[in-house]
Amino acid sequence: MRITVSVIKADVGGIGGHTRPSDALLKAVMEVVSGSDLPLDRYVGYCGDDTHIVMSHTRGTGDPEIHRLAWDAFMAGTQVAREEGLYGAGQDLLKDSFSGNVKGMGPGVAELEFEERPNEAFTVFAADKTEPGAFNYPIYRMFADSLSNTGLIVNKSLAEGVRVSIMDVEKGRIARLELWQDKPTIEAALMYPGRYVVESVSTRDGEPILAASTDRLHNIAGTYVGKDDPVCLVRTQKRFPATEEVGSAFDNPHYVAGNTRGSHNMPLMPVPLNSAASINFCIPIVCSLVFSMHGGRFTGPFDGFSTPDWDRPRRIAAERAAAMRSQGFIHPATLVPSELEYAEGYRARMEVLESRMEEMEQAETGAARQKYEDPD
Repeated sequence: MRITVSVIKADVGGIGGHTRPSDALLKAVMEVVSGSDLPLDRYVGYCGDDTHIVMSHTRGTGDPEIHRLAWDAFMAGTQVAREEGLYGAGQDLLKDSFSGNVKGMGPGVAELEFEERPNEAFTVFAADKTEPGAFNYPIYRMFADSLSNTGLIVNKSLAEGVRVSIMDVEKGRIARLELWQDKPTIEAALMYPGRYVVESVSTRDGEPILAASTDRLHNIAGTYVGKDDPVCLVRTQKRFPATEEVGSAFDNPHYVAGNTRGSHNMPLMPVPLNSAASINFCIPIVCSLVFSMHGGRFTGPFDGFSTPDWDRPRRIAAERAAAMRSQGFIHPATLVPSELEYAEGYRARMEVLESRMEEMEQAETGAARQKYEDPD
């Protein structure tokens, strides 16, 4: 049976700020999705203030009706957010009306179409307070780093290498690369996750394994409207990485762009399902939804980051966050100007600085004249 799994997320409102959706908002989203017979199955949850919808269906990727269903659900959530006075109501819905596909309209999308296996397994990773490039490092560990994933040695399919599609999110172009011959080029691209982002991964013979959202909201809106808060969908087991191998790729909380005002480098903390964003400078977070599926029907999700061993990575993330925040506003605690999300305010400060600048020769002449006119 050929199945499509679609993961679509959006920030359409949070309680008291960028914390979490209200229960009424989530209920409104679920009522719209449950009221349609298009999906074979569906799940609605949240990570921080982002609401995500996971749907299985037989309509293929980019289907207008599935995307409209998600759009209508987020619009219903937005209406509740407005009625409740939630912060950022409809924040990620950047267009006035649906135009056939939510990609490029604000919501993040990750979709895979495949022939369902007898024991189909997949994991959804949903992140908040960060950008699509936050998944570059974990994805590299899954498919290119045998020190992290022994399956790259002992799994015949993975050992042959995979195809990796990397998007230039600034110019909207995609490079199709392969492991192992393109490993140095892939590594060079992943060095700069603000621009180059893994969009998808497949086996060498074209079987889809992974899809990740890549839209950057400020590229769409032309101004800062919030971080991009990506989602990633990964098929697991058999020819693909084991569920434990994709999960453990998040056990070393790496630094990502995001955090409060989207302007800091902070570690990505793995958290339990349906966790609110912290008001302790809202450290970037990621949730893990582990599913089984048969006939398009979900069993789960199991909360992948709920077991006691994940307490240690959470402590490490908190310690790394505190260390970075202790540096205040000095880079690398804050992003470089080209990545700074509140760039308008920064530019205003720099315009003041520029207006006070003098050429060196003029400044030295002025200082000499002042000393002559007012000697010690």
